[in-house]
Amino acid sequence: MSEKKKERILESTDKKMKKSGKKEEKRKKESISLKDQLKKKEEEIAAHINILKHLQAEFENYKKRIIREQTGFLEFASKGIIAKMLPVLDNFERALNSAHEPNDFEAFKKGVEMVYVQLVDILSKEGLKVVDPVDKQFDPREHEAIMQVEMNECEEGTVIEVLQKGYLLKEKVLRPAVVKVAKNYKSEIKEDE
Repeated sequence: MSEKKKERILESTDKKMKKSGKKEEKRKKESISLKDQLKKKEEEIAAHINILKHLQAEFENYKKRIIREQTGFLEFASKGIIAKMLPVLDNFERALNSAHEPNDFEAFKKGVEMVYVQLVDILSKEGLKVVDPVDKQFDPREHEAIMQVEMNECEEGTVIEVLQKGYLLKEKVLRPAVVKVAKNYKSEIKEDE
């Protein structure tokens, strides 16, 4: 083999080795770069997890605070109505004490009537209203029918008597009125024919 050929082979080999060395160096740099990127992403994930844990803890504290506030509000709301009812309780005690006096029924009756008026006044100021459905059409949202009475004098489905008062609290049914409802005898005969 000639010297020139040997030189060319050596040069070619050197070039190939330099190229492969550069490639290896490039791979190492890429590997280091990927490791750095992976490390950064892991740090970002850890930061996001910490933020989520913090938000979750804040939310749990918020729920507990809301429950405490609602419980306190309910306790306070009942405290207010109870405070308003104390004078009614005092007047009931006075009425009961006056009942022990012989032959003074009128004073006892007057005392109970005063207590009743006072109680109704307090409850109405709190938003309580009596449902008065007499001579009105039966409404299943506000009335509970326990009887139907055959009558030709009024329209079928008309409330003719209240057996137990119903109440609305701030326009919502607290207790439906228990009622008797008219049933038209003539309409029953027509249905049978």
